[in-house]
Amino acid sequence: MSTPIAFLKGHGTENDFVIVPDPENAVALTPAAVAVLCDRRAGIGGDGLLHVVRSAAHPEAAHLAAEAEWFMDYRNGDGSVAEMCGNGVRVFARYLQRAGHVGEGDLAIATRGGVKTVHLAKNGDVTVGMGRAELPEGDVTVRVGERGWPARNVNMGNPHAVAFVQDLAHAGDLRTAPQYAPEAAYPDGVNVEFVVDRGPGHVALRVHERGSGETRSCGTGACAVAVAAARRDGADPAVTGTPVTYTVDVPGGTLVITERPDGEIEMTGPAVIVAEGVIDAEWLSAALG
Repeated sequence: MSTPIAFLKGHGTENDFVIVPDPENAVALTPAAVAVLCDRRAGIGGDGLLHVVRSAAHPEAAHLAAEAEWFMDYRNGDGSVAEMCGNGVRVFARYLQRAGHVGEGDLAIATRGGVKTVHLAKNGDVTVGMGRAELPEGDVTVRVGERGWPARNVNMGNPHAVAFVQDLAHAGDLRTAPQYAPEAAYPDGVNVEFVVDRGPGHVALRVHERGSGETRSCGTGACAVAVAAARRDGADPAVTGTPVTYTVDVPGGTLVITERPDGEIEMTGPAVIVAEGVIDAEWLSAALG
């Protein structure tokens, strides 16, 4: 890479991202390059990378171009590809607004997990339609050290195992992935959420995201936790016809999750751009060897 690459840095409830605007998909972002850019000591630093591409210019999203002009080509901090990132979608939308591509109101963003509807509010909050949760059958357990818990298998376009615990400290340091069983439940790995109750309709979590380790927030994880908590509490909007809302505290802030009777899940929270600049091409080339 000999040409300087523009970047921005943003976060949603302290789930932070390197943002690379690349409308025509001209930047070759290899897994190694993404990992270097997301390195917190030797690079820019981030839980993941948001590659901003027009849907029509990306082979994985061209079929969605009629529904959504922009594609969030999301990568985990280790360079691996992910289907979806809820906090990332909010930050992605905030970038599009900052760049003048969109204004306040509604827009559609293509992701590997489908097209997501987004609302940019006047107060700065961003609401994302996260789609419907799938609740695969079968028992799942997660384990950290000597402790183990039953977990709820929830898929939000990416896989989650939600475990309700007595104390968030029981999750350990979360630098390494918690063990889970059966392995067949999650053939591509899993995000694991540990959850405690704070009050009626109010929970708190810690999360290990596959490919990133423990993060300050996980949007799809917060949605998975809200659905798992609702079912545990005997609430199913599809049955009652009444929306269910949970406040979900994450280490980096607070998200509000609502599950509607039609199954659609909406997530509302902040999204902030904190910096922009240019990646030094010589440094990146040297870092990649």
